[in-house]
Amino acid sequence: MHLHDVWFVLIAVLWTGYFFLEGFDFGIGVLTKLLARDETERRVLINTIGPVWDGNEVWLLTAGGATFAAFPDWYATLFSGFYLPLLVILVCLIVRGVAFEYRAKRDDERWKRNWEHAIFYASVLPAFLWGVAFANIVRGVPIDAAKNFTGGVLDLFSPYALLGGAVTFTLFTFHGAVFAALKTLGDIRERARRTAGRLGLLTAVLASAFLAWTQVHSGNPRSLGALAVAVAALIVALLCNRSGREGWAFALSGVTIAAAVATLFLALFPDVMPSSTNPAWSLTVSNASSSPYTLRIMTWVAGIATPMVIAYQAWTYWVFRKRIGTHHIPGPAHH
Repeated sequence: MHLHDVWFVLIAVLWTGYFFLEGFDFGIGVLTKLLARDETERRVLINTIGPVWDGNEVWLLTAGGATFAAFPDWYATLFSGFYLPLLVILVCLIVRGVAFEYRAKRDDERWKRNWEHAIFYASVLPAFLWGVAFANIVRGVPIDAAKNFTGGVLDLFSPYALLGGAVTFTLFTFHGAVFAALKTLGDIRERARRTAGRLGLLTAVLASAFLAWTQVHSGNPRSLGALAVAVAALIVALLCNRSGREGWAFALSGVTIAAAVATLFLALFPDVMPSSTNPAWSLTVSNASSSPYTLRIMTWVAGIATPMVIAYQAWTYWVFRKRIGTHHIPGPAHH
């Protein structure tokens, strides 16, 4: 296996980690409107991700940086062609981070409500647009012989891409509902489980349709195996959620995300960005990669740093592992 193949796998792993961790972040943000009934419950939901949301976004920075260093032509074509959707995602992530920090800075209902709206919409848009982006990466976009994107913004919103966006939105919200059930106590925990059950059924329908479409269009036996794992994990996650085994349900919803991402990357390989104009102009792991020397240096750095980052983040989740409920939220006098 060549180093550019290794880095294709590593980038897939980084995106998997990002969608697994930031996925329930986005889901919690959506559920602040769909699940929480009052300000106290919204604070409970926000507090479930309060210690970890910013660490989860490190995976996005690492995935983007790794793509830039290992596959500069892929990075250039992707970020120039998908400039507006990615800009919207970036703005949402900035607004969302500010909203988490600023929401409690003033004891004013209108102030809090506006920041809560920001959290909701800045979670909805990225959850949807990431699916649109990856659907286009897998299916292909107009690229010329010089590796330049030649399409427009509307070319990115095909029926397949819109379905991909719907899948990531529902899957992340389901993942967030399972996480909320795992991390909360009392009535909100029970409602989170019921919400996860309903969302899981919708997700199963949409994800099955999207992954089947992907398999028919550009799949292979390996991607078919990953697709089967994704569907099976989602079904078992629903069963575990129904029986109140939130830990298993959360782990299996994470397996669903990982297997779905694996399906997309296995269907994509050896391309990194297919050309819908002419397949001969597609960007591949070989023609879009950096030099072998660059990849060797990156491999040594990643081999040392990555286990340390994973260990630290795992320790963070262990420290903040306990459930919280409305009785843990101080009243207005202590706010």
